[in-house]
Amino acid sequence: MLSRRIFAACGLCSALGLVAAAVEAGAQPAAPAGITRKVLGTIDYPGEGKHSILMSLELAPHALIGRHTHPGVESSMVTEGEIELEVQGQPARRYAAGEGFQVPPGVPHSGKNGPAVSKLAITYIVEQGKPLASPA
Repeated sequence: MLSRRIFAACGLCSALGLVAAAVEAGAQPAAPAGITRKVLGTIDYPGEGKHSILMSLELAPHALIGRHTHPGVESSMVTEGEIELEVQGQPARRYAAGEGFQVPPGVPHSGKNGPAVSKLAITYIVEQGKPLASPA
């Protein structure tokens, strides 16, 4: 079981790196099984060196999101279903449809989906030229 979790986490982190490269290039990479991402838009953020990325995320039942960080703020809202989020230094917390959360820059976090499909709307405000996510 631990091997499956490690494999899933490695696959997710690799996919997140590909998402970052694809966001920079305007392409859409393949996501790991059980996770579907769609970049809805990007725009330069006021000030220098940052941009905003708007993304939708769909998680299959019991999908795992490996531990990772972002080079900026993640603001998410669960639009359907519920997920459990683990943010370093905080107890794990469940978020249901209509609830939202934010993760500060560089803070490791991970998640897991419940027994039904879950969907999230996510906005990242991140440094340009850096991967959207890095394994933690």
